[in-house]
Amino acid sequence: MGEPKKRSSRRSKTQTEWLSQLRTTLVVDTDGRGFVDITSRVLAWLDEIGAGEGLLTVFVRHTSASLTIQENADPDVRSDLLDMLERLAPENAGYRHTIEGPDDMPAHIKSMLTSVSLSIPVVAGRSALGTWQGIYLVEHRQKPHRRTVILHFVGTVR
Repeated sequence: MGEPKKRSSRRSKTQTEWLSQLRTTLVVDTDGRGFVDITSRVLAWLDEIGAGEGLLTVFVRHTSASLTIQENADPDVRSDLLDMLERLAPENAGYRHTIEGPDDMPAHIKSMLTSVSLSIPVVAGRSALGTWQGIYLVEHRQKPHRRTVILHFVGTVR
């Protein structure tokens, strides 16, 4: 038995990259129940801040709206999703919470079933979304609302 072999490694001298945290707020006006594509606004902000490598968190500050990453080519997908959510949480199900209207409690259920935050990897300054994926705010209430979405990036900036 000989002595264990020693490993050698070379380190190249590279510039140290610092992690940054940046955030902004998007105000999103909805037309009532449905999907609002916010992809271009999110990607524009990543470009504006000079995002490099990191993680983007998208968070909606409401309990009757949600976020999703979904098909961005065929609008029938989004229509079918809305129909399915309506079947899962119909307005006439006899809820106790009715003070804010018949669509409010179903909206809470739908936001719980979907999500209020998303995590999206950012690679070389670009989101790692797939070709047919878009970022959507989902309005679960019948009437138009003004929603607040927080974007928070942790990573390197150029």
